[in-house]
Amino acid sequence: MAKRTQGKPAGLSRQRIAAAAVDLVDRQGLESFGVRRLASELGVDPMSIYNHIKGKAALLDAVSEAVLTEVSATSAQWPDDWTAIARTMARGYRDMAMRHPRIFPLLATRAQTSAVALEALERLTAAMRRAEIPDQTIADAPLVLFGFLNGYLLATVSADPDGTGDPATGAAPPAFDPTLYPTLSALAPLQAGFGGEAEFERMLETVVAGIAEGATRPRAARSGRGSRGVTAARPTSDGTVIV
Repeated sequence: MAKRTQGKPAGLSRQRIAAAAVDLVDRQGLESFGVRRLASELGVDPMSIYNHIKGKAALLDAVSEAVLTEVSATSAQWPDDWTAIARTMARGYRDMAMRHPRIFPLLATRAQTSAVALEALERLTAAMRRAEIPDQTIADAPLVLFGFLNGYLLATVSADPDGTGDPATGAAPPAFDPTLYPTLSALAPLQAGFGGEAEFERMLETVVAGIAEGATRPRAARSGRGSRGVTAARPTSDGTVIV
């Protein structure tokens, strides 16, 4: 792309730079991505980009924020129930990963502290507090949910970095030698559709159910102090108290 002529305004903004960066990474991947290549794509001098975004690390953060904004726009009206928020958020996150398989590793491997990321977590945790769920369960919930999402979706997009597969049906079942791995071989048909919608929904329900179970577990069990093995204090014949 030809650079702008001298004296012609670049017309750059953070949003325009981020959008161009998203498009460039979608097409060419992260390995070859850099400020100079992006500047060439925009037809500007690299220093013009630095006027808006200070360095490559900040540029990668802008790319992450741009695609996370797509997730926040998933629902025009977010539900009130925290489990519905978690499911809606997770589905939007997966859809974003399928649209941007070459960008998604950024989200899975870098801390996401942009306003759009924190607003999403605030939405989920505030709904959990309104439901009077214990604070420890609320504090753990984002880590549990996004630990699953980042790990599972990273494996999914790594298996198909060009996004050529069908995200609805997923991949064929794995093949195991039944003489060496009889159990895995027997279970293989149940693993068909790796990365597909049905598998994702099944695993998402397991994760949400696990968080919900933690919310209803008795306090003693949550702290690891159950009643099993605990006996009442009792005196011996010489008056010594034992437990």
